[in-house]
Amino acid sequence: MIEISFGKLVLLALVALIVLGPEKLPGVARTAGALLRRVRSGWDNVRAEVEREFEIEEIKRTAREAAARAEALQSQLNDGVQKVREPLAGALDEAAAMVRPKAPATGDGAETGTEAGDDPSSQVQAELPLSAPAPAEPNRDHSA
Repeated sequence: MIEISFGKLVLLALVALIVLGPEKLPGVARTAGALLRRVRSGWDNVRAEVEREFEIEEIKRTAREAAARAEALQSQLNDGVQKVREPLAGALDEAAAMVRPKAPATGDGAETGTEAGDDPSSQVQAELPLSAPAPAEPNRDHSA
C-alpha cells in the first residue's frame, strides 16, 4: 500500500487543520476513517474471493488428475484381467473337453444318454432320478 511515515502524517494533519479549520476537522476525520474502513473491507472481501477461486481451481485440477489416474489404473486392471482370463478360458475349455464322456458308437446312429447333444447340464439332469412332485401349498389368502 502507500508508505506514509510519521513526519508525513504530522504534515498532512497540519495542512488539514489549516484548510478545514478546527470546527470541521473532527467530522472530516471521522468520515475519512469510515471511508478507509470501507475500502479495506472491500479490498479484504475481493482478496478472500480471489483466494477462494484459486482454491476451487486447485481442487478441480486435483480432481481431474485423480480421475485421470483412476482411469489409467482401471485400464491397467482391465488389461491384467484380460491377460489372466484368456489362459483360464483355454484351460477351462480343455478341462471341459476332458470331463465330457465319449458316447459309445451304435449302429443305428441314435444318440444315447443325452437329449441336447454334448451339453453337460442336460446330461446331469438326465442322470438324476425322477421323484414325485412335491404337494402344492394351500392358498393362504385371507382377504375374502
